[in-house]
Amino acid sequence: MDTLSFKTKAANKATVHKEWVVIDAHDKVLGRLSSEVARLLRGKHKMDFTPHVDCGDNVIIINAENIRLTGKKWTDKIYISYTGYPGGQRFTNPLRIKEKSASFLIERAVKGMLPKNRLGRALFRNMHVYNGSEHPHEAQKPKEIKL
Repeated sequence: MDTLSFKTKAANKATVHKEWVVIDAHDKVLGRLSSEVARLLRGKHKMDFTPHVDCGDNVIIINAENIRLTGKKWTDKIYISYTGYPGGQRFTNPLRIKEKSASFLIERAVKGMLPKNRLGRALFRNMHVYNGSEHPHEAQKPKEIKL
């Protein structure tokens, strides 16, 4: 019996195969969309997934302004930020954030689902979110994914 054929193969930066995918966020629930995007960014859907390597795909999300939240989360969910100064704790809801930038809702949800280290920050740079249906990444020939 040849024991050399049973070695586990670990991916590295040179052997990983990255693709470009487009996801349409029109009428998708924020949390469910974000968990799928985090899975694609991390590369957990691939056979050669390696936890310490960036082996995920590059993800383009379009129509971010048409994202959906269930229940009364548009008004009742609270996002907390802190300026660093005494009394600098700020509270806001998704409705106010969507008025400024709808893409920030998706970015914040996905960032919370990625690892909190150097790898997570590198994976987050592989995601591109756009409010409209147009994106400047046509040269990469992304394939569309239905969730």
